[in-house]
Amino acid sequence: MKYALLSLAFLLLAVGLSLILRRASMKARGAQTDTAPTSTAWRGTVRIAGVNEGAVLIASAALLVLTAVFDSLMIASNLFTYSESLISGIRVGLAPIEDFAYPVAMVILLPALWVFLRSQPAISVRLLLKHAFVVSRPVSWINTAFPFAAGYLMSTREVDWILVVGTLYYLVPYNLAMYGINDVFDYESDINNPRKGGLEGALLPPSYHQPMLWLCWWSNVPFLVILLAVGSPLSVLAFAISTFAVIAYSAPILRFKERPFLDSLTSSTHFVSPALVGITVAGAQLDASVAVLLLSFFCWGIAAHAFGAVQDIGPDREAGIGSVATVVGARKTVVFSLVMWGVAGLLMLSTPWPGPLAAVLALPYLINCAPYLRVTDETAATTNAAWRRFIWLNYASGFLVTLLLILEWTTRSS
Repeated sequence: MKYALLSLAFLLLAVGLSLILRRASMKARGAQTDTAPTSTAWRGTVRIAGVNEGAVLIASAALLVLTAVFDSLMIASNLFTYSESLISGIRVGLAPIEDFAYPVAMVILLPALWVFLRSQPAISVRLLLKHAFVVSRPVSWINTAFPFAAGYLMSTREVDWILVVGTLYYLVPYNLAMYGINDVFDYESDINNPRKGGLEGALLPPSYHQPMLWLCWWSNVPFLVILLAVGSPLSVLAFAISTFAVIAYSAPILRFKERPFLDSLTSSTHFVSPALVGITVAGAQLDASVAVLLLSFFCWGIAAHAFGAVQDIGPDREAGIGSVATVVGARKTVVFSLVMWGVAGLLMLSTPWPGPLAAVLALPYLINCAPYLRVTDETAATTNAAWRRFIWLNYASGFLVTLLLILEWTTRSS
């Protein structure tokens, strides 16, 4: 696809979304004017106004200048390359003119989104963004961005704009959607869960539920459109699986998180599918070794979700929420998790060198989980200590996996 055509599609999408948001803002403001035009508290949280045009112009100029400067620097450093057959040839510095479509699209879309969010009654945009930061689980951003980046980079062997855009998407917007939908529809059980409200999950006030869902939607759609446009039929399928899993896990009616064993399968898909997307967007072949590696990662994800569900047996049962742990019981779920982590390690032994070295990474998870083999449903909450260690184990494992990828890179290059 010509780069200009992709840029035009992105601009048209931004214009379309902007018009929809502005129309919705006008309706919301009209409704608020009819119902509460003189409320001091209401005026303190939502001010009926547009945006500061001067600020938008200054921000636009800054974005365009920064795009020209940093794109030129990255191109000069050979971080990005463009096929001359796919661009118009018009450049600002070293940056193709098509690159400027993205900051222009943001200038069109973000003010409309800002006005829309401000038009929602009884919410503060600043607090919404603060809630969004907590909801997206920053400590877990790397768990989805890394698989995409590793899958794409190890397939293409180059850093390009698709890698940057895809990594940014799986770093923040994807996590905002995954956890935002969950926190909205799990609110009734979360208010009785002592571990919610911080590192392990937000406790989102009901007045922010609808705005948060809108924010999840509009922060994801632009990235998905771009990545779908540059992909293949196989990558479109991978995106469909990934997006469906994010929605189906927590959204009403589907609620896969309340279907024992399907909950663990869906949760694992949340983390494995970004790697699959990265590989397929790069156009790489899904050979047997890649399939085994992804299957090992999938078993790891199943184990992680099942073990994490043990600590929530009490709150989940009180709220009438089913899970693999509430149905099977704490002890059997721990055994199941140990088996899955063991299988993940064994599968890595059958991958090409240096893949077998990664089998050792299953050991810390097994050691962390094993002391709870005698846990009961009544003492299930005590596994939270191991779950907190699990979060930091992921960082250590990620570091070691990075070293293995570097080793694989140098081995193949030589």
